[in-house]
Amino acid sequence: MFLNKIKNWYGKYERPVSSLSLVGGFVFDALTLRRVDLFWENFWVIAHIAIVAVCIVLIHALEREEGSEANPSKLHFWLINLQQFFYGGIWSVFLVFYFRSGDITVSWPFLAVLALSFLANERLKRSFVRLTFQISLFFLSIFCFVIFLVPVIFHRIGGGMFILSGVLSLAFIVLFLLLIRYTSHKPFENKLLLFGSIAGIFMLMNVLYFSNLIPPIPLSLKDAGIYYSIQRNAEGNYVAMTEERPWYNFFKFYPDFHWVAGSPVFVYSAVFSPAKLNTTIIHEWQHVDPATGKWVTVSRISLALVGGRDGGFRTYSEKRVGLAEGHYRVNVLTTRGEVIGRIRFNLVPADALPLVVQKIND
Repeated sequence: MFLNKIKNWYGKYERPVSSLSLVGGFVFDALTLRRVDLFWENFWVIAHIAIVAVCIVLIHALEREEGSEANPSKLHFWLINLQQFFYGGIWSVFLVFYFRSGDITVSWPFLAVLALSFLANERLKRSFVRLTFQISLFFLSIFCFVIFLVPVIFHRIGGGMFILSGVLSLAFIVLFLLLIRYTSHKPFENKLLLFGSIAGIFMLMNVLYFSNLIPPIPLSLKDAGIYYSIQRNAEGNYVAMTEERPWYNFFKFYPDFHWVAGSPVFVYSAVFSPAKLNTTIIHEWQHVDPATGKWVTVSRISLALVGGRDGGFRTYSEKRVGLAEGHYRVNVLTTRGEVIGRIRFNLVPADALPLVVQKIND
């Protein structure tokens, strides 16, 4: 009796409860997820994927009545809701990790794909009875997961690791489809649409990656700044001198940096990389050409990156000549040109340095 009351209550308030749980789960993930190379973070994703996979198999293996997906007294209703809930957890993790690993002004097309998948999971629940819809979201989630799992396992990043990720994702989804075919005891309907959706997602991911629109996960920019001087102290921390700025300067897209001609400008970055994943990053200094209004590269500085440090590997680049008044950005790049992050500032000539304060980057 009590169980029936719970079923009926959930059936009545299904939409607001579902939306609230998804938002709450996203906030929880944003506050608790730490690193893409930690066991429990990856186990969390794998467990969610496994539960979704079981739900998909059962939905198509068990006989169902028309409309059972909307009836709280039917098993299919709960399988679809369970699937949706754990899909929400998967997309929530991806949004958090991928958002941390790139600059939104560059990687927004891919982040938009993740956000749309997150919303589709919430708004198109009844579509989960359709195999093509289920498999499309499932394949995309597998691909997004393997993209950062493979570099963590092999301690390497680059095009080769991405291609391997794609091949493994395709192999997994083919085996999964064979499992569904075996357990459901019936042929797939609309095979062209089913396999076309998988091929379309595979092509889209490759276009996004080789256009450098997918954030360079598992790398992420943990800290960055523009300074007048940087030196390492006895404790191994970086002591930097920076301009004292008013609180509202935080909201400026290009905060002012007052500069005396001939003095150095230091750009600091702390980039996280998983343990044993050592690579090279680039500080690409760019300036807006006042004549054309376009970004012009004035310097590219290669810097070694050692993985494993929770706060990111700390390093910096310096320029003191060839600087001019105006907007600057320093792109923190992989060797492939993927944008890990950006440091923006507006260089303002000054006769003397402004009041400076000390900042310790530990």
